[in-house]
Formats: sequence, structure tokens, C-alpha cells
Amino acid sequence: MPASSSPPTRVVIIDGKRTPFLRSGTQFSELMAYDLGRMAVAGLMHHTRLDPSVVDLLVMGNVIQEVKTSNLGREVALGAGLDRTVPAFTVTMACVSSLQSFLSCAQAIQAGQAEVAIAAGAELLSDVPIRVSRPVRKRLIAAQKVKGPLGYFSLLGGLSLKDLAPEAPAIAEFSTGEVMGQNCERLVKRLGIGRGEQDEYALMSHQRAAWATEQGLLAPQIEAAYVPPFDEPLAADNGFHAGTSLEKLGRLRPAFDKRLGTVTAGNSSFLTDGAGAVLLASEAAAQRLGLAPLAYLKSVSVTALDPLEELLLGPALSIPRVLAQAGLELGQVEVLELHEAFAGQVLSVLKLLNDETWCRQRLGRQEPVGEVDLERLNAWGGSLSVGHPFGATGARLITTCCHRMAREKAHYGLVAACAAGALGIGMLLEAVS
Repeated sequence: MPASSSPPTRVVIIDGKRTPFLRSGTQFSELMAYDLGRMAVAGLMHHTRLDPSVVDLLVMGNVIQEVKTSNLGREVALGAGLDRTVPAFTVTMACVSSLQSFLSCAQAIQAGQAEVAIAAGAELLSDVPIRVSRPVRKRLIAAQKVKGPLGYFSLLGGLSLKDLAPEAPAIAEFSTGEVMGQNCERLVKRLGIGRGEQDEYALMSHQRAAWATEQGLLAPQIEAAYVPPFDEPLAADNGFHAGTSLEKLGRLRPAFDKRLGTVTAGNSSFLTDGAGAVLLASEAAAQRLGLAPLAYLKSVSVTALDPLEELLLGPALSIPRVLAQAGLELGQVEVLELHEAFAGQVLSVLKLLNDETWCRQRLGRQEPVGEVDLERLNAWGGSLSVGHPFGATGARLITTCCHRMAREKAHYGLVAACAAGALGIGMLLEAVS
């Protein structure tokens, strides 16, 4: 079969919308991830004046699954008013879930299976599913066939008080048994990153988010949420602390290594509720439909590393790979949006990218990837301050990157994130002339 001479389909990003990102246990606590996802997708469609009939696919990222909406993507598509014939599915890839939903949409467009797609993500950590123990579950299932009071009473035989305790969702890595904060503690100790550096970075993130909010820079990407019984619309993130200081951060106790630790609640991301959605299309479809794109998708890298020693280092591999695919150097990228799981995780990635020995041994490079200019990194705040609803963070990163590129007249933007399971995704975006 002769090779096709047609150029590859170019994927363009039209825009993104998200709900406010709110600390878990606050104003979104009575909702479902479905409600938040529906808000974000409907807001995106309204903002872009998109005819629902032209959408070919919706993919939703979600991590903590509600059993009532196991395929959250399909429920959100229906609830947001998309045509019932539009396929929709859900992906889970920890903190990079909505980056993966974006890549799934982009791959469908490049394969000719879709022309217009919505990549979304949602997370509600205010109300996580809590299970009963396996012995209790077995008896509840058996109870469907029991007849009479004696039969029900017999099911209680063999149960202990321990069996009656609820089971919260696991936060530890299944493969290692280690929680992410413990892993970050070991990482920063290994690389010599101190408490002061971590607190300084966290302070910078909060100050930048407060400044960006005050300047109205985040407002265009936020869809106001109306949640009863609150009278006023919720139109801003509530997780950043404009008045924090190094002194206040310094008074917080270590969260994981109580005696010698440096990772605290202040330099770690917090539990967050929120959703986001990004509209992408083939370049030809965007032109035909009169959609003005913000950026092209130029290159992508998905990485998997050692979950014990490299759990948080996905961007350290994905960033040099997307740059190499595009034939670019780090210094040519004017806008960087890096997920902030922990201040120590970000600082570790930045240190390794500029470490000649590590780059030679781990990446096979003869020189470092380079030093990241902090003025270009997360200039409007990041996950430490804006918040981190697991399934939606990727959508926020992409949207913020595109909006910053437009405002700063940047030609290239880079998005990267780590995820549980030692996964990572990086993508390079190019401005539309």
C-alpha cells in the first residue's frame, strides 16, 4: 500500500474553561463530580458559542470514582447538552488524568476519528466513597438470598469489631506501600533540598495566585458556579493564602517525617474540588467552523518511571523528550506550567534538569537540559495555591498555558505533570500566528 503524501493532521486548542477550584469541605461539598464536570463543559460550550452537534467526542479524567457515575464522561456529556450520539468515556491516570483525556482526544483527531473534541476532568474530594470491609461486603451480598430473621442473624457469625470499621480510599502507592509525601521526603533529602527552599517556593506560588486573581488574569478561564444555598456566584479559587509569609509557613510541623521532615501542609498541595474542560479540533475543522485557536499541539511525551525512587520525577523525563521531538532547547520556551504536587517535587525536577551528571546518566545527554527561569514558571500560581482536583489539574494547566502564551505573546509553551504510579506527561504547545 503506498504511503500517504498528505501532511499529518494538526491539532489546535480553541480554549478552556473550569469551575473555581475550592478547598474540599467548602462550598462544593454537597455536590458530585458530575455536577462540577457538567458546569465546566457547559461553560466551555457557552463561552465558545459551540454548536453541540459538531462535537464528535468527549473524554473525561477522574480519579476517585463515584459508583453512581462510573463512566463520568458519558454522564457529563449528556448532562451538559451534547448530542446523545456523541461517544464519551472516562480515563484515570492519577494527577495527569485530564492531560491523558486531552491526548486521547488529540489522537482521535489525528487518526481521523473525530474533528472536534472536548477533553475534561473533574474531582470531588469532599465526598469520597468509603467502603465497608470485605467480610461485611460478603455478608451484604449473601443477605439478598436470606429468608427470615434467623437467616439474617446467622450472617453476623464470625464478624469482629475490626470488620465493622470503614475503609477509606487508599492514599499509598499500591506497588510500594508508601504515600506520596513520604516519597517526597526521601527525594528532597537525597537531593539536599531544605525546608527554607520549599517554603520560599510555596510562598511564591501563593503570592502569584493572589496577584493573578487580583489582576483578573484567571477570571477568563473560570465559569462562575451557582450553588444553593449561597446567594452569590462562586467565581474565584479559594485555596490561596494572600497573607501568608515565610514565618507562618515556618511554624507548620512536618507532615510525614515528624522528627526530621521538611514537607509540610504549607508546601504541599491540598485536597480540592473542581472541574475543567478544553476544546480542541483539527486545524481544518476550526477554520471551517470559525473557531479561533490559541495554540497548536506540537509534541507529547508520556513517561513511566521507578515508583520507589522516581515517583515524582515524570517531568524530568517528559520535558527533555518533548523538547527533543520539537528540536528545541529549554531556553526557547517562554511559558512553563508545571504541576506542583509539592514544592520539594518541583525543586527536585528543576535541580535534576540542570544537573550534568544526572542528565548524562539518566537521559544520555552530554549537557544539562538547562536552568528553568522562575519568571517563566507558573507565573499565575500553581497547584500549591490554586488547588489540585486530581482529575482536573491537567485541563487547568493547558488552559493557563494557552492564556499566558496569548498575554505574554509567547511562541512556545510547555505543560508537564507527575502522577501517582510514577507516571508523567509533558506536552509542547506552539502559538498560532
